[in-house]
Amino acid sequence: MKEPYEKPLIKKVQVGLSNKFGSVYGRHLRPEIDGVPISDLVSRFGSPLFVFSERRLREKYRQIYQMFSTRYPNVQFSWSYKTNYLDAICAILHQEGETAEVVSEFEYEKARRLGVPGSEIIFNGPYKPLSALKTAVQEGAIINIDHFDEIYDLEEIAEELGQPIKVGIRLNMDTGISPQWTRFGFNLESGQALDAAKRLVSGGKLILNGLHCHLGTFLLEPRAYAKAIEKMVDFAYELEDNFDLKIEYLDIGGGFPSRNRLKGIYLSPEVAVPPLEDFAEAICDTLLSKLKPNDFPKLILETGRAIVDEAGFLITTVHASKRLPDGTRSYVVDAGVNILFTAFWYNFKIELEEDISGPAEPCVIYGPLCMNIDVVAENVQLPPLPRGTRLIFSPVGAYNVTQWMQFIRYRPAVVLVGEDGQVDVIREAENLNDVVDRERLPERLILKKS
Repeated sequence: MKEPYEKPLIKKVQVGLSNKFGSVYGRHLRPEIDGVPISDLVSRFGSPLFVFSERRLREKYRQIYQMFSTRYPNVQFSWSYKTNYLDAICAILHQEGETAEVVSEFEYEKARRLGVPGSEIIFNGPYKPLSALKTAVQEGAIINIDHFDEIYDLEEIAEELGQPIKVGIRLNMDTGISPQWTRFGFNLESGQALDAAKRLVSGGKLILNGLHCHLGTFLLEPRAYAKAIEKMVDFAYELEDNFDLKIEYLDIGGGFPSRNRLKGIYLSPEVAVPPLEDFAEAICDTLLSKLKPNDFPKLILETGRAIVDEAGFLITTVHASKRLPDGTRSYVVDAGVNILFTAFWYNFKIELEEDISGPAEPCVIYGPLCMNIDVVAENVQLPPLPRGTRLIFSPVGAYNVTQWMQFIRYRPAVVLVGEDGQVDVIREAENLNDVVDRERLPERLILKKS
């Protein structure tokens, strides 16, 4: 078969040279994931395909848990369901000892269905329907209040059940980072958080026993967490001294970064992302320096991305290539932003299944959607890729399989490579029935068969 004709083009290409962004091109190859060949995975389960490594997931959790538990004696991790709520992923982390952190009745029900008792669930978020709050109260969940209206809802439930309810409140505060997530919880500096505590105490139906905060996402400044802990401990002792309360837990939330690369940051993750040990040290050292002797409230962490992101890979296949009018080489692959939603914010590591000869040049990778926004990678250095070439994107374990959408194309299968090399489907590829089963067509609109 003859190669298709391509008009000659003169375009300056720089390969292998350092530049002001600090990057040097080098081919990255990944012929297998945890010993399972990429070709075997695609032949069995198709492309595109999400692949998770059980070994990497367990190892990362254990590493992070050790970083904190060796520095502070009372630590509990609670798995952030919104980061990745696939049953298999959640089950692995619950086996490792994590409780569940949810932000909706859907996530709450998913955790309960999986077998997590209500007493091991933290219920956060700005929208908690009254019925969901009542269920959480009856099943003993930890509830962190987000706003004054939620106080009224919980007092109503307490009165109905005839019992006081233990609650925490979510705080927002200035820790020196921008933007501040002030839409969630009660502001500390303005006195709003103190007003909320006064309201709780005066009502007599709720017992304040915990403080919660969540500073943001993919935060690169450990000192922000140190400042948050400092302010939370000071506020806890203010509450205990003034209202005869006992703050039993401090929940610092999540937000730790993974080894991913934010768009706009040109340094490699190895340079730009602080080691997780820096976050553990900042939090625990500050906590121990601020607490009174023999006072060790439970430190809760809702770490999501930093635990699961690097355990996830996406295999995708080149379908077509073309030159854009400005001469840029572009490729169309079978995975788009409908399933790789975080492509809007991150420049992923892109690896080839096998080495391909030829000069590398800056390329753009488009997904399969008939939408101009379907760009999964820009300005990535690649050699000439034949049709059928497989690319592996990583890390993609966080948020993609919760934020993905059924748009234009079916969502693909997700598999888990076990520690023994066994490969299990943990979410089947979608088909037409999955999309239309909940649709209803009125009889008067049924098309007549010709």
